[in-house]
Amino acid sequence: MRLRLLLAFLAASITTAVADTEYIVVSGGPAVREFEDLRKPNEQHDRWWGNFIRTARVRMQEIHKTAPAGTQITWLVYRDGYVRRSASERQPLTQNIESVPKAYPFIKLVWFRSTDELIRYINSGKSRWSTKISGFEYFGHSNMYSFMFDYSSDVYANSTCWLHQADLGRIHGSAFAKNAYCKSWGCHTAESMSTAWRRQTGVPLVGAKGKTDYSHMHERGWHVGLSPGSRWIER
Repeated sequence: MRLRLLLAFLAASITTAVADTEYIVVSGGPAVREFEDLRKPNEQHDRWWGNFIRTARVRMQEIHKTAPAGTQITWLVYRDGYVRRSASERQPLTQNIESVPKAYPFIKLVWFRSTDELIRYINSGKSRWSTKISGFEYFGHSNMYSFMFDYSSDVYANSTCWLHQADLGRIHGSAFAKNAYCKSWGCHTAESMSTAWRRQTGVPLVGAKGKTDYSHMHERGWHVGLSPGSRWIER
């Protein structure tokens, strides 16, 4: 009898152990089409609305295959950017995005509309006592100091919603597992923000020194590339 109880306890412990982490993937929004049309053809980077969607989806499929069993994959998407872009695309882009977790049930979609909402989810979207963040990856526009969720979406060549390195003090480092893997697939992150990220969270943030490249991704299996002269750095 005691042996049965012990085996049952161990089985329950193992079940809990494989499901106590969350992997967060964040997608920013694209520029609106009319603002892209103001740029020279060789300077346009958001001709396709799904740059930060398809790459994130492919990456989440990879995470699902390689992460420990039971890892929860949560996809936070900046909603307003896709609402604004829908008019020029004449497509229901938010519905298109919502179709992703229907096709891939291991993905949980969470919309966000502000930096406060994003930070709140990181800190307390789940109990961070029991569910640590084992990974964090960002797909979207960025500069050396911030993730820009709506670059050229509300204001031309500017952003009104961002996560600046000065905001990182609001993120609880205790939300992250000690060995969490974090990466920004945006431009210039390693030039400043990566250092601030590690100082606040205690875990490194892989980022690009230079620009990342979202063009011709279908030729690379929908993986983000690097522009000439750029490189990945872990700070």
